[in-house]
Amino acid sequence: MHTPPSTPAERTDESAVRIGALAPLTRPGWVEAGRHLLAGLELAVRDVNDADGIVGRPLELVVRDTAADPQRAAAAVDELAGLGVAALAGEYHSVVARAAATRADALGLPFLCSSAVLDALTEEPTERVARLAPPQSRGWQLYAAFLLGAGHSRIAVAAQPSVYWAAGTRILRDHLAPRGGTVIELDMSALSPAAVCDALVDHRATALLLLVGHPEPAVSIVKAVRDDKRLAETLIGAPAGQPEFAEWAMLLGDDGAAIPFLRYLPERLSPLGARVETALRERLSEAPSFVAFEGYDTIAVLADVLRSYGTDRARTAESWPRVAVEGTRGKIRFSRTPGISVWQWAWPPIQIVDRDPAEPDRFRVLHAG
Repeated sequence: MHTPPSTPAERTDESAVRIGALAPLTRPGWVEAGRHLLAGLELAVRDVNDADGIVGRPLELVVRDTAADPQRAAAAVDELAGLGVAALAGEYHSVVARAAATRADALGLPFLCSSAVLDALTEEPTERVARLAPPQSRGWQLYAAFLLGAGHSRIAVAAQPSVYWAAGTRILRDHLAPRGGTVIELDMSALSPAAVCDALVDHRATALLLLVGHPEPAVSIVKAVRDDKRLAETLIGAPAGQPEFAEWAMLLGDDGAAIPFLRYLPERLSPLGARVETALRERLSEAPSFVAFEGYDTIAVLADVLRSYGTDRARTAESWPRVAVEGTRGKIRFSRTPGISVWQWAWPPIQIVDRDPAEPDRFRVLHAG
C-alpha cells in the first residue's frame, strides 16, 4: 500500500484540488477495513478526474495512515491542513475519527467522515463536520430489536475498555431493559475465552456479543464458544461488523458463519452502485465491503460540493445542508439529527446479515431497517 511521504514535495500538480484522506493502513488499525476504504476513495477520485475533475482541475488524494491512533490522526490533520487540502475525508475507527473531527473543527477544515458511527463524533455541535455512516444509536438499537425478535432477552457482551464499546453497551441496555431484556457485561481485560464460556453458562445467557477487537480477541472467543458443547445453542453476534471482511472467514472457516452483524448496504445497489461494485471488485481482487462504498460516496459528495461552491473551506462547511448527491447506496442529503453533533446523512441503509453456514462466502440478509 503506497502512502505518500509527509513532505510538501509530494505536491505533484500545483493546479490540483487536494483532499486529505485518513485510513487505518497498519496495525493495530483494522487494516482490511482501511484497504477497502482507500480503494473506494481512490476509485471515486479516478472517476471524478475522468469526468473533467473539479471544473477542469484534477482532484488529488493525499493519504495518511492513522493506525487506529487518535494522536497520530490529530497530527495528520494538522499536517494536511498545512498542505492546503480543501477538505478531509475518511477514517474507519470511531475513537480515531472523533480525534480527527475535533482537530479539523478547531482548524476550520471541513471533514466528511466516511465510516465512524460514534454518536458523539464531536463534543460540541459543529458546522464543519458531516458523516455518511449512520449513528451508532440507530444501528445498535435496530440490532437490539433484532435480538429480542429472535427470542434473546439475556444477552452477554464481551467488551474491551473503549468509549466506542461502552457507548454500544449503553445503547443496547437502554433499548433492551424497558422491554424485559438484560445485558450482562463481561470484562475482557480480566477474562480469558474459556472464562467467558463459563460466565455464559453461569448467567444463562442465550446470546454473546463481541464488543472486542479483530482479529484478537474476537477470533479466540468465537473458537472457544463454538468448541463448548454447553453453548451449542448460544447465538454469537458482532454488531460492529467483524465478519464483514474476508480475513474473518479465512481465520474461522465454518465457525465464523451464523454470526449476525451490521452492514450499511441497501437491498439492491443503484446502477451507479452496481458499476462501482464491479470496479471495486477488480481493484480489490475480492468482493467489496460496505466500507469501500462509503469511501466512494465520500468523494462523490465532496466533488459535488467543490464543483458547486469552490474550494474555500468555509463555503464547503456551509454547503452540507444543500447537498443532494446520488451515491452508490441512495440519495445523500445531510440534516441535523437529535443528539448528533455533526451534519448527518439521516437515512443510510442498514442491514443485519450473517455468513451462510452452508456457504460461508455468501451473506444472508436477516433484517433491514
